[in-house]
Amino acid sequence: MKKVFYLNTCDTCRKILAQFDLSGWELREIKKEPITEEELAEMYKKTQSYEALFSKKSTQIKLRELDLKSLGEEEFKELLLDHYTFLKRPVFLTDKEIFIGNDKKNLEALRVFF
Repeated sequence: MKKVFYLNTCDTCRKILAQFDLSGWELREIKKEPITEEELAEMYKKTQSYEALFSKKSTQIKLRELDLKSLGEEEFKELLLDHYTFLKRPVFLTDKEIFIGNDKKNLEALRVFF
């Protein structure tokens, strides 16, 4: 299994995806097809943290007046399932590994799959 979860309107996602040959990868545009509870559980198995999957840059944080410091793992999980912008992206998911976001080290480690 090789999946990429991304947002088509995100310039950073588009730039990152353009760097790789994604043939053989399932591409999931999270606005059109949000992540499922099962997929989130699979991501959680690899990270052991919903917060690690959470985008602290989401515009929804301000709109909902969320205090991130007061949130627990269960709240992060609920928010991730509630709105697509809460997922840090892109997320590259393989059978054994997960690569979350646009961190340079993360992208370098991802290159071994291409």
